[in-house]
Amino acid sequence: MGAQSPVSPARRNQVLKVLFISLLLDLISFTFILPLFPKLLEFYRNLEVQSSNTVLSRILSGLNAYKNSFSKPINDRYDIVLLGGALGSIFSFCQALASPVIGTLSDRYGRRTALLWSMAGNIASVALWCAAVDFRTFLASRIVGGLSEGNVQIALAIATDISSDADRGKTMALVGACFSIAFTFGPALGAALANVTTVAANPFATAAGFSLFLIVTETVYLYFALPETHLVDKPTANGTTHTEMVVPVKHTRTNSHSLLNLTHFAFILFFSGMEFSLPFMTYDLFAFEAKDSGKLLGFIGLVASLFQGGVVRRMHPLRAVQTGVASAAVAFFILSRLSTQKELYAAAFLLAITSSTVVTGLNSLSSFEAGSNERGEKLGNHRSFGQAGRALGPLLFCTLYWWAGRDTAYLTGAAGMVGVCGLVFGQLQAPKGLDVKKVEKPADLLAEKAG
Repeated sequence: MGAQSPVSPARRNQVLKVLFISLLLDLISFTFILPLFPKLLEFYRNLEVQSSNTVLSRILSGLNAYKNSFSKPINDRYDIVLLGGALGSIFSFCQALASPVIGTLSDRYGRRTALLWSMAGNIASVALWCAAVDFRTFLASRIVGGLSEGNVQIALAIATDISSDADRGKTMALVGACFSIAFTFGPALGAALANVTTVAANPFATAAGFSLFLIVTETVYLYFALPETHLVDKPTANGTTHTEMVVPVKHTRTNSHSLLNLTHFAFILFFSGMEFSLPFMTYDLFAFEAKDSGKLLGFIGLVASLFQGGVVRRMHPLRAVQTGVASAAVAFFILSRLSTQKELYAAAFLLAITSSTVVTGLNSLSSFEAGSNERGEKLGNHRSFGQAGRALGPLLFCTLYWWAGRDTAYLTGAAGMVGVCGLVFGQLQAPKGLDVKKVEKPADLLAEKAG
């Protein structure tokens, strides 16, 4: 390798600005579809239910066989929810398979190159959604999207490339802030566009078309504005090699990647199961309709955004993870016993803290343990473990919920989170050379003075 040199503040701010804008475009586009799933899947079900030979009919048949195996009857209202969960598991499973490959390619060929190829896959995915007049095409769009969704992990690798140890947490928090902002505005915009029908054969073509516009705009912007932050050695005219824009790791490794990946998997396994089961529980206990669920999720998103912007970016990553996992354990216990909506919102407040801390903190800790020539691979593996947990969590947790009941399911989840607490309080350590008790002064990452 050639000589490593730190990134100048001006160059870092330039890259952060590009990351922030591109991630906002990407995540807003990604969140368009979330509130549309029930109506979208109902549309395909009504379109194809007459035939037993379609892909959707076979999937629904399998889900109904699974549903009918429980001792506790499940309302037919949840057929669409189960189908949406199955699609979510497929999407996450595809991401789990693809993330390590995308990360390794970014180490070998550069972040910018890998990101642009990932964007090409995203464009193909959304284009398939635009043309999805049948469920088979829509399913193909989700599979292609899952296999090509490398934007977030490459953004994390880029953020690591341009950050010193001291500002790593703040930089990673920027990525988390993009999620909070996108999930605040994206679903509402997607729902509004779903009311505009431009293609009779696909009532959601307007939302899909605008999503495609955002993805194409993001790709063009990245092509012209994003510099390479991880240049591999390349021979020059005189036969020597050079490397640019690399921030060296200045400390010895503290936590093994295996420990960090296991923690990520275990946390997401329980947390995603809770997320997916929450609509069932609120319907059973309080007869929540879609607007009530939207209000609850909006509350969680708002609290998470405020906590992310005001507190998390000044916390050490290890403290953020510990705070979030402890909050989740308490929230699970409350969910197992609650009987009023006030208790529900108390649990939601704790879950918002969890949402804004744990994954961001674990990503930061993982980045500390990766050298400059392996960041893409290691962060890709880390994301893969999380997506594997997200693929399995809803299936396992809801199975327990319907077989044994809410109390047992959420108490089991609370016990699982206590086990994760054992990992993050007893096994994880602050990277050497960083003071876990130090609280960084707030600074606007995008307005930080050069030099």
